Amino acid sequence: MRVLIDTHTFLWWLDGDRRLSARARRRIGDAATDVFVSAASAWEIAIKAAAGKLPGALEVADDVAGCMAGQGFRPLDITVAHAQRAGALPPLHRDPFDRMLAAQALVEGLALISNDEVFDAYAVRRIW
Repeated sequence: MRVLIDTHTFLWWLDGDRRLSARARRRIGDAATDVFVSAASAWEIAIKAAAGKLPGALEVADDVAGCMAGQGFRPLDITVAHAQRAGALPPLHRDPFDRMLAAQALVEGLALISNDEVFDAYAVRRIW
Protein backbone atom coordinates (compact mmCIF):
# COMPACT_ATOMS: atom_id res chain seq x y z
CA MET A 1 0.00 0.00 0.00
CA ARG A 2 1.11 3.57 -0.72
CA VAL A 3 0.22 6.26 1.81
CA LEU A 4 0.75 9.95 2.33
CA ILE A 5 1.08 11.04 5.94
CA ASP A 6 -0.30 14.32 7.25
CA THR A 7 2.09 16.74 8.93
CA HIS A 8 0.86 15.96 12.45
CA THR A 9 1.07 12.24 11.68
CA PHE A 10 4.71 12.62 10.64
CA LEU A 11 5.59 14.57 13.78
CA TRP A 12 3.66 12.22 16.07
CA TRP A 13 5.36 9.20 14.45
CA LEU A 14 8.80 10.72 15.02
CA ASP A 15 7.94 11.53 18.65
CA GLY A 16 6.25 8.20 19.39
CA ASP A 17 3.21 10.24 20.40
CA ARG A 18 0.29 8.24 21.80
CA ARG A 19 -2.18 10.42 19.86
CA LEU A 20 -1.22 8.44 16.77
CA SER A 21 -3.89 5.75 16.38
CA ALA A 22 -2.95 2.09 16.60
CA ARG A 23 -4.22 1.58 13.04
CA ALA A 24 -2.07 4.44 11.73
CA ARG A 25 0.94 3.15 13.65
CA ARG A 26 0.52 -0.35 12.19
CA ARG A 27 0.13 0.92 8.62
CA ILE A 28 3.15 3.23 8.81
CA GLY A 29 5.25 0.55 10.48
CA ASP A 30 4.33 -2.14 7.95
CA ALA A 31 7.35 -2.87 5.76
CA ALA A 32 4.99 -3.37 2.80
CA THR A 33 3.76 0.23 3.04
CA ASP A 34 5.39 2.95 0.95
CA VAL A 35 5.15 6.05 3.14
CA PHE A 36 5.32 9.49 1.51
CA VAL A 37 5.79 12.88 3.16
CA SER A 38 4.79 15.90 1.13
CA ALA A 39 6.99 18.89 0.46
CA ALA A 40 3.97 20.80 1.81
CA SER A 41 4.55 19.17 5.21
CA ALA A 42 8.22 20.19 5.18
CA TRP A 43 7.14 23.74 4.35
CA GLU A 44 4.48 23.73 7.07
CA ILE A 45 6.90 22.42 9.70
CA ALA A 46 9.52 25.02 8.76
CA ILE A 47 7.02 27.90 8.87
CA LYS A 48 5.38 26.86 12.13
CA ALA A 49 8.67 26.05 13.86
CA ALA A 50 10.09 29.46 12.88
CA ALA A 51 6.94 31.14 14.20
CA GLY A 52 7.26 29.34 17.54
CA LYS A 53 4.12 27.26 16.97
CA LEU A 54 6.04 23.95 16.97
CA PRO A 55 8.73 24.38 19.61
CA GLY A 56 9.21 20.63 19.88
CA ALA A 57 9.89 20.28 16.17
CA LEU A 58 12.89 22.59 15.77
CA GLU A 59 15.28 19.71 15.06
CA VAL A 60 12.85 18.23 12.55
CA ALA A 61 12.48 21.65 10.88
CA ASP A 62 16.25 21.85 10.53
CA ASP A 63 16.47 18.48 8.74
CA VAL A 64 13.10 17.28 7.45
CA ALA A 65 14.75 15.29 4.66
CA GLY A 66 17.07 13.54 7.10
CA CYS A 67 14.17 12.71 9.43
CA MET A 68 12.24 11.26 6.51
CA ALA A 69 15.19 9.24 5.25
CA GLY A 70 15.89 7.92 8.74
CA GLN A 71 12.40 6.42 8.79
CA GLY A 72 12.54 5.12 5.23
CA PHE A 73 9.88 7.63 4.14
CA ARG A 74 9.83 8.96 0.60
CA PRO A 75 9.49 12.63 -0.38
CA LEU A 76 6.53 13.74 -2.47
CA ASP A 77 7.32 16.89 -4.41
CA ILE A 78 4.62 19.37 -5.34
CA THR A 79 3.89 19.28 -9.06
CA VAL A 80 1.91 21.58 -11.32
CA ALA A 81 -0.83 18.92 -11.44
CA HIS A 82 -0.98 18.92 -7.63
CA ALA A 83 -1.18 22.73 -7.54
CA GLN A 84 -3.93 22.83 -10.14
CA ARG A 85 -5.95 20.18 -8.30
CA ALA A 86 -5.52 21.98 -4.96
CA GLY A 87 -6.69 25.23 -6.52
CA ALA A 88 -9.72 23.53 -8.07
CA LEU A 89 -10.88 21.86 -4.85
CA PRO A 90 -14.07 23.29 -3.36
CA PRO A 91 -13.34 25.70 -0.50
CA LEU A 92 -14.23 23.23 2.25
CA HIS A 93 -10.95 23.77 4.06
CA ARG A 94 -9.04 27.03 4.29
CA ASP A 95 -5.67 25.55 5.26
CA PRO A 96 -3.52 25.60 2.10
CA PHE A 97 -1.24 22.84 3.40
CA ASP A 98 -4.17 20.48 3.95
CA ARG A 99 -5.67 21.37 0.59
CA MET A 100 -2.35 20.45 -1.02
CA LEU A 101 -2.23 17.14 0.85
CA ALA A 102 -5.78 16.36 -0.31
CA ALA A 103 -4.87 17.20 -3.89
CA GLN A 104 -1.71 15.11 -3.79
CA ALA A 105 -3.55 12.12 -2.33
CA LEU A 106 -6.22 12.38 -5.04
CA VAL A 107 -3.81 12.90 -7.95
CA GLU A 108 -1.39 10.19 -6.84
CA GLY A 109 -4.03 7.68 -5.67
CA LEU A 110 -2.63 7.61 -2.14
CA ALA A 111 -4.46 6.93 1.11
CA LEU A 112 -3.90 9.76 3.58
CA ILE A 113 -3.07 8.96 7.19
CA SER A 114 -4.62 11.76 9.23
CA ASN A 115 -6.95 12.31 12.15
CA ASP A 116 -8.45 15.32 10.35
CA GLU A 117 -11.95 14.40 9.19
CA VAL A 118 -12.12 17.38 6.81
CA PHE A 119 -10.32 15.23 4.23
CA ASP A 120 -13.40 12.98 4.06
CA ALA A 121 -15.32 15.84 2.40
CA TYR A 122 -12.79 15.73 -0.45
CA ALA A 123 -13.35 11.98 -0.96
CA VAL A 124 -9.77 11.27 0.07
CA ARG A 125 -9.28 7.71 1.29
CA ARG A 126 -8.31 8.42 4.90
CA ILE A 127 -6.80 6.05 7.41
CA TRP A 128 -6.99 6.68 11.11
